[in-house]
Amino acid sequence: MSNNIQPIFILPEDTRRTSGRDAQRNNIAAAKAVAQTVRTTLGPKGMDKMLVDALGQVIVTNDGVTILREMQIDHPAAKMVVEVAQTQEDAVGDGTTTAVVIAGELLKKAEDLLDQEIHPTVLARGYRLAEVEAQKILQHLARNITIDSELILKNIAITAMTGKGAESRRESLAELIVKAVRSIAVGTSVNLSNIKVERVVGESVEKSELIEGIVIDKERVHPSMPEKVEQAKVVLLDCPLEIKNTEIDAKIQITDPSQLTAFLDQEERILREMVNKIKSVGATVVFCQRGIDDVAQHFLSKAGILAARRVKKSDMEKLSYATSATIVANLKELTETDLGFAGVVKEVTIASEQMIFIEKCKNPKAVTLLVRGATEHVAEEIKRAVTDALGDVAAAIRDGKVVAGAGSIEMELAKGIRSYAATLKGREQLAVQAFAEAMEVIPRTLAENAGLDQIDVLIQLRSAHDQQRTWAGVNVFNGGIMDAWEEGVIEPLKIKTQALSSAAEVAEMILRIDDVISSGQQQNRPQMPPHGDMM
Repeated sequence: MSNNIQPIFILPEDTRRTSGRDAQRNNIAAAKAVAQTVRTTLGPKGMDKMLVDALGQVIVTNDGVTILREMQIDHPAAKMVVEVAQTQEDAVGDGTTTAVVIAGELLKKAEDLLDQEIHPTVLARGYRLAEVEAQKILQHLARNITIDSELILKNIAITAMTGKGAESRRESLAELIVKAVRSIAVGTSVNLSNIKVERVVGESVEKSELIEGIVIDKERVHPSMPEKVEQAKVVLLDCPLEIKNTEIDAKIQITDPSQLTAFLDQEERILREMVNKIKSVGATVVFCQRGIDDVAQHFLSKAGILAARRVKKSDMEKLSYATSATIVANLKELTETDLGFAGVVKEVTIASEQMIFIEKCKNPKAVTLLVRGATEHVAEEIKRAVTDALGDVAAAIRDGKVVAGAGSIEMELAKGIRSYAATLKGREQLAVQAFAEAMEVIPRTLAENAGLDQIDVLIQLRSAHDQQRTWAGVNVFNGGIMDAWEEGVIEPLKIKTQALSSAAEVAEMILRIDDVISSGQQQNRPQMPPHGDMM
């Protein structure tokens, strides 16, 4: 009788499994590759990426989250790093590249320790201790600001736009951004959805402006309506200015022409009453979320009322905040108290597109930043830069805490975490030291992207921080060391706290994976061929 034991298969034969060090190496390599992709975009001297999708559409950007989103990354560990960028974007709106680069560096340092036979759970625990200490250091170093700290808020916006498409006009754009955020802020609460960023192609960047109200991508429903209404009384309707269809299918038999005329007259009468109702409350402008019947359009134009239909729900809400009008769902309930006010409502043609400007509102709680660019790609990239800057200024106002950039805060963190590592016993000390070294990746990358010698810059920075120069950072323009706070390179604390916690958590999670099991069905799923050709 044979003693050979028959192997037992518990997984389908086309399943792939990677275990132990191989799984860790593959995952770390994938995460490092993601970090390496966006690393060259960091800082004022960062380079841009050109992304071309399957349809041939081109995006030119150095915004980390946009690059990673458009790349359509498929590796599961790499996807986890992309999530770090997405979380950073959702939480702050900026700092995505910083978060991804730190995550990649933490895994790179961990790989060296894994090769020295240090267990992954020891590394994960050490990283967790270091991250807690780093958050304490950040809170200790951060400086307080308020919504009235205009100069600091402007410097935050300028820092966010430096190195991006909007850099040439960052001063004027920063003023518009700070004004926009301050106008919609309620105490320290800032709802960025109330700032609409509308891009317009065909004008230079300096023509960008802040509209104290809303710009909507709509046109008048009837050419006879006025193009401009001053001292406008605005009605917002969430109901159609049309004849309702019956809930059930019904047939009406008409036996003589007079009955048909009476039927059509009745329809016209109902529509006339609807318009008369709007007229009776003194409205001069109507924005309708639903449809407006052709006959109703005629009556509105005769009454001298400007109207737009099928306005997006998000735009209706912004219009409500800007004009203080109430969104009315039932026309019969409309009263004068539901009306909003705008100094001017006008239809404007911009680059062959019709838009309606609702401007000069009294104390608007929703505003529009009209961002202009000479070409489609330029306008899109400026819009991304402005959106990042809005997120930074809003985060600074919400938290009320800021730090200096240019790699100064990361050098200070590295110094503080090294001191903390000296107080630990056991192998976790090595992981904490690795975390401290990983912090230096930011100043190192800033120097590298500016064509400077990384080692020289790091030596100068370490020396400066040892002399208690807390805000000593990299001057990428002359290759020296500068006081980042004095130079106005300022970032909200939230960027750093969020980037550190996300990067540390994803590094810990990837380190703890020792088995990757991928089902054959996933590997063999049909791929979409290029250019949309049929298989």
